[in-house]
Amino acid sequence: MADLAMQRDIRLLTQGFEPAALLTPFAKANPQAGGICSFTGQVRAVGNDKAGDAVSALELTHYEPLTLAGMEHLASAVEARFDLTGLMLVHRVGQLVPGDPIVLVAAASKHRRDAFLAADFAMDHLKSAAWFWKREKRGGTWHWIEPRDADHSDLKRWQQV
Repeated sequence: MADLAMQRDIRLLTQGFEPAALLTPFAKANPQAGGICSFTGQVRAVGNDKAGDAVSALELTHYEPLTLAGMEHLASAVEARFDLTGLMLVHRVGQLVPGDPIVLVAAASKHRRDAFLAADFAMDHLKSAAWFWKREKRGGTWHWIEPRDADHSDLKRWQQV
């Protein structure tokens, strides 16, 4: 069987999505893959602050001219670094509630290790070096969310390789 073209699916969504409904066609589009690794991030019910107040909403805003282009650039960096047959990056913007999916990253490769590493690399970059501003609504008040020190450390480990 001849190698099939790399499958790339990059989306910035303003409406909700169902991760399983996206993963099924992604898997079918990558029959040459021996492994598909995916990560779904969702709105948690407890805030990022130390008090752990309940979250009633999360809002993600972005600068449209840069966001999708930045996601495409990230996809190119992932594809250049790992031996993949497919890559999917899906990210929501707008207002979400606890349990809503925010992000879906899926990487398909002939062998599992590249799929795992590619998904991890993409998420670390989306979490710390992306084009989104986030705020949580807790106790009726909005609070801006900044990347944590651990998020920056996660990103730095890719520079050491």
